Amino acid sequence: MQSERQPLYVQIQEHFKQLISSGKLADGDRIPSEKELIARFNVSRITVANALAQLAKDGWIYRIPGRGSFVGSGEGASISPQAQANGRPDVTGVQGPAAASQADRTAGAVRRMIGLLIPSIADYFALRLVQGIVSTLNDTGYYLATVLTHNSKEREREAIVELTRMGAVGLIIFPVDAEMYNEEILALKINKFPFVLIDRYLPGVETNFVCSDSALGAKLAVSHLWELGHRKIAICSDSPLPTVSVDERIAGYMEVLKEQGAMIDPSLILTDFRIDDVRLDEQHPLYRHLQSNTATAYIALNAKLGIHLAILSRRLGLRVPDDLSILTFDDPSPGLEEPGRYTHVAQSEGEIGSQAAEILIRLLDRPQNKDNGQYTKIILRPELVVRGSTGPVKPS
Repeated sequence: MQSERQPLYVQIQEHFKQLISSGKLADGDRIPSEKELIARFNVSRITVANALAQLAKDGWIYRIPGRGSFVGSGEGASISPQAQANGRPDVTGVQGPAAASQADRTAGAVRRMIGLLIPSIADYFALRLVQGIVSTLNDTGYYLATVLTHNSKEREREAIVELTRMGAVGLIIFPVDAEMYNEEILALKINKFPFVLIDRYLPGVETNFVCSDSALGAKLAVSHLWELGHRKIAICSDSPLPTVSVDERIAGYMEVLKEQGAMIDPSLILTDFRIDDVRLDEQHPLYRHLQSNTATAYIALNAKLGIHLAILSRRLGLRVPDDLSILTFDDPSPGLEEPGRYTHVAQSEGEIGSQAAEILIRLLDRPQNKDNGQYTKIILRPELVVRGSTGPVKPS
């Protein structure tokens, strides 16, 4: 093993490079399993997966799904898709120390995988975000593999391990809602594995990230409704756990009310509920809040929640915007031809995705950048788009 000051995944790489170069491991020899390597080197699974992924990327080894990792026939070799499908070690590719860079310069170079972890693609916000990433990766040496985490911390952890094991050279991560940071994300940082966070950042942890200014978005929303005469403005989120973006939006909401000399009414801050579908009974907190006429306007912290509010309002006989104003974060409509009907805070989600992909490509194309301790942090300015779901407060 090399110097202890080297990252652990680099030490594992160097260990196998020395064994292969000295002939102690020959072409086709099987590399120990991840479980064996974790026990041997006393490291985490992500560290082992990162080391093996880099060895495979550089051609020292090749990997066959379901069978394991094997020594390649020279640095820069690669396993053919047909061999992977057949489960046989059929190694092809350019040989020699310059193989990887030479292959990348050829027209027929194999595109490298970038992994995307995202809770779901159930709304247009997520779709536009993914489109921004894909459009930036087009005509590059990279392609996108997407894993839905379903807002599960455990699934997020598994997905990070799976993608790195599959050979992903970098990750774009939309973190799940969680009380504690995912240890696998922290491991990526410790191991200097290239990744970029989107939509939110981890307070106190230095990382690359791209997001919208959540506090400013809430300020724009409250200011718009205040100008329309609304004084009983509710803000609601169905996020199961606190997130930095939700916290910042609520902080921005309270800041504008304080600037206007208004008291903060806790009954207008709605966070202790979940919405899984529109079939809400009359005991649901959101249904009861709407029924009570406590608020004249609602700010929904995601587009799907805004649609739920509109559906429940119709069920209660409330007209939008005559009886009730609804303002959402993000546009619930596809935005293809006809403009949508919802006043919303536009977060430029396509731009978030595009810039995240650009940051990751720079890290991958210039590896020296990931070791310099500098991080790219982009906070985009949101915009208020006024449409038909907000109007002047109804005279009492």
